[in-house]
Amino acid sequence: MKKQFILFATAALCAMSCDQSQIRQTNPAMMANPELEKEIRRVMGNGMHLDERRRQIPAITAAFAKRTDLQRASRLASLCYLKTIDTPFMPLDIAEIALAETGSHGLSAKAVSYKGALGVWQLMPNRAKSHGYSPEDMENDEKCAEAAVLELLSKMRMAKGDLKKAKKLYCGIGPQADVYEERRIGFRREILREMMKLPPMRAENGPDPLLRPS
Repeated sequence: MKKQFILFATAALCAMSCDQSQIRQTNPAMMANPELEKEIRRVMGNGMHLDERRRQIPAITAAFAKRTDLQRASRLASLCYLKTIDTPFMPLDIAEIALAETGSHGLSAKAVSYKGALGVWQLMPNRAKSHGYSPEDMENDEKCAEAAVLELLSKMRMAKGDLKKAKKLYCGIGPQADVYEERRIGFRREILREMMKLPPMRAENGPDPLLRPS
């Protein structure tokens, strides 16, 4: 199993070595809101390097693989990476939301909440439509991930740039959101524990931005 995990993680990282400029041109989050470019450049300038983003993928895969099969875990982890490129988010930010939303349901693409939220990232049909997707699209992991990033961006605007608050707003408000927030933070810690098992980053890359309390 350990050998399989290494192979899948390696494959995911190799897939990410494709032309980053092409990904930037097609990222729906970037295209949907060009005004975010200034903020993105600021965040990128603060040390959000591709190496740091890639480093999260094996840890996310390991956390996902506790809830689904290894191949699906690797694919979902790769989507967390690819769909957050050229956004203010790290792969971890989207991964922990997926775990909080559908981790107890095997990260199923067919998951439907009692309120009608859909897909791995649990978008309500009206929210999916507001980002240009149909409710049926939420069964497609890639489209659901794109919609989730756009939804989190919209919550960031509501939260005036406060990422932690934006993640809580992703669920909603009230007692249910409080429970969701505790669960999300727990999953974030789980992924960070997996990252602690990885070789440390070289000092010249600066402090690890993943330890920020968001």
